[in-house]
Amino acid sequence: MGILLFSSFGVLLSSLVCPFNMVWGFIIFSSCFVLFFSLLLFGNDLNVICSLFYSLGLDSVSIPLVILSCWLLPLTLLASQGHMFYYSLVTQRLYCVLLIFVLFSLIFTFSSLELSLFYISFETTLIPILVIISRWGSQYERYQASIYFMFYTLVGSLPFLVSLLSINVFLGSLFFPFFNYCFIFELLYNSFSSLWWFFTFLIFIVKMPVYGFHLWLPKAHVEATVAGSMLLAAVLLKLGGYGLIRMLGLFSFINFFNSNFYIISFCIWGSLITGIICFCQSDLKSLIAYSSVGHMSLVAGGIFLGLNSSINGSMVLMISHGLVSSCLFCLANILYERSGTRTLSLVRGYKCLMGLVAFWWLISCAANLGLPPLPNSIGELIIISSFGCLDFSFIFISGGAVVVSAVYSLLVYQLTQSNKLINSFSNIINVSVREHILIFSHLFPLLLLILNPWIYL
Repeated sequence: MGILLFSSFGVLLSSLVCPFNMVWGFIIFSSCFVLFFSLLLFGNDLNVICSLFYSLGLDSVSIPLVILSCWLLPLTLLASQGHMFYYSLVTQRLYCVLLIFVLFSLIFTFSSLELSLFYISFETTLIPILVIISRWGSQYERYQASIYFMFYTLVGSLPFLVSLLSINVFLGSLFFPFFNYCFIFELLYNSFSSLWWFFTFLIFIVKMPVYGFHLWLPKAHVEATVAGSMLLAAVLLKLGGYGLIRMLGLFSFINFFNSNFYIISFCIWGSLITGIICFCQSDLKSLIAYSSVGHMSLVAGGIFLGLNSSINGSMVLMISHGLVSSCLFCLANILYERSGTRTLSLVRGYKCLMGLVAFWWLISCAANLGLPPLPNSIGELIIISSFGCLDFSFIFISGGAVVVSAVYSLLVYQLTQSNKLINSFSNIINVSVREHILIFSHLFPLLLLILNPWIYL
């Protein structure tokens, strides 16, 4: 753990002093070393791995998310080289520094054992993503997207801060391992407890986001750069799921009073409605963003259910969705850089020009729709089967959401690859080796999850 923190901090410092003509190559090479050190976390059987400080550590919940964050850093740098080539060298260095700072904040967030440190590092990730969206976004609406992103996050975080102060008063500590002994809250159940629960979990519901709290996400995805979209979809949305898993034990008494029935039904219906909304989207990135909302609503329902099986299924779905959605945004960016548009009625017929990219699209869309034995199907099946323990009708509703997801995933592949090619797009730049490596690096971990679905649990 200490090596991982020092190496990521070392990459952050070295990116500030390396020569201008070596910025991209040096930072990508250094980030691969950080990835190598994170892979050493595999195989640990300890519940908590002690770190440099008593308030930092890792367990079976945080290790896969830390590895996912380290895996995405070199990929975001590779994906950004195309559109950042036209900016000045100082701007390119600043862009790389912000991406590394996001990784450093994520490692602190996922390894925090104290709620105060978790809150600070959780909110720290907001600043660099806000700068990336507002400074390097593709269209003028990026400023409106930045305001949405900031407004929704702050509205959810301020009540959480008040809740932290209340928890500290009751328990005298904000240390995560102490939350298993919070039986005192079960004796204090009243209407105020439900309001307290809502204040505590609002920040995570907004961050995931669950349907109804999702309006910031499509705008942020559409206006962000490819690296911003990759980080938002692959890692930052998982902060909400991680926080729900961590805080669920503190308010476990809510489950005893059937409040979770209404919460889970809201998440499942949100997943179904979001899938239907995807059919109305004309922008490719917006469709992928709404797809993420549907999957994250299903993840939230599995976590709120509170069973070991549903939480394990949510973890599998979070990791696999992070890789698949990031891959889809990279593929959408490849088409956007060559056609100059993301409109589905115009981006079509590329199977005739880029055969290997069509193969990447096929695998990514199949993974997004949950085709067995790909990991998305494993996570979805575990979550849906767990819903039957609460209400059998939930199986049909969540199953309908999965079917709708399959339909629009196949529709995306058909529209982008199989329709007749527009003549003005026939003379395009060939796909580089860098872009093929980028897509392959997203899909290769899915093969590992197919061989051993519990490798991240």
